[in-house]
Amino acid sequence: METFTKRTTGRPAHWEVAGLSWLAEQKSAGGADVVEVVGLDSGGLTESRVVETGASPDAASDFGRRLAVTHDVHDVNWGEGPRGWEGSGYRGPNQRLLDLPLTPQESWGVMYAENQLMSLVPDAGYDATGVAVFERLAQRLRDGEFETGDSPARLHGDLWSGNLMWTSDGCVLIDPSAHVGHRETDLAALALFGCPYLDRIINGYNEVHPLAGGWGERVRLHQLSMVLMHAVVFGGGYRREALEIARAYG
Repeated sequence: METFTKRTTGRPAHWEVAGLSWLAEQKSAGGADVVEVVGLDSGGLTESRVVETGASPDAASDFGRRLAVTHDVHDVNWGEGPRGWEGSGYRGPNQRLLDLPLTPQESWGVMYAENQLMSLVPDAGYDATGVAVFERLAQRLRDGEFETGDSPARLHGDLWSGNLMWTSDGCVLIDPSAHVGHRETDLAALALFGCPYLDRIINGYNEVHPLAGGWGERVRLHQLSMVLMHAVVFGGGYRREALEIARAYG
């Protein structure tokens, strides 16, 4: 077996392993494929090497169906991390990992407001006026104005297109920030930076788990957590973009 070693060590490496293992729980039930962990030591995290071939329409449809199965999870609370994980998790690029609060919450709106958004706002460089925009949105979320009735889902948590590897056997997931959240968040992340055959992925997903009505109107809301994380790490245009999204929904 050919392998690849990432220079991720310590607790962040254990976080990634926990996420990959948790996502892989659904593979035997028809869930998405997940990169195999081969070893973990002081030198880094070793995984099986994935040979990419490029996406295809059929592979995208298949991945959408499989992702819907991966999202299925039971006996969990909004905001929790992978089974058995204790304390906060991590999000963001390896060169600047940010804490991901994993406090269990009573609803998706409370979780998204507290764990995903307001935990980042203090470090995103906004003045008092900008912070107030996020506070207004956070209150609408806490009040349940964007709830869809969906049950908690097992999320990849960083599902931009760079974390999908297309092989001759289908799509393989890598580099998660796995936690319990709303299924629409993973799908919105795929749309943020563009993803090949996204329409086929969505259609495949809908075959297994139809999305709640008005899904398209909530895409930018679900992208906000990732955009805001980029605002903290990179600033610039991401800071403006995050504020615009928050204003649109707040």
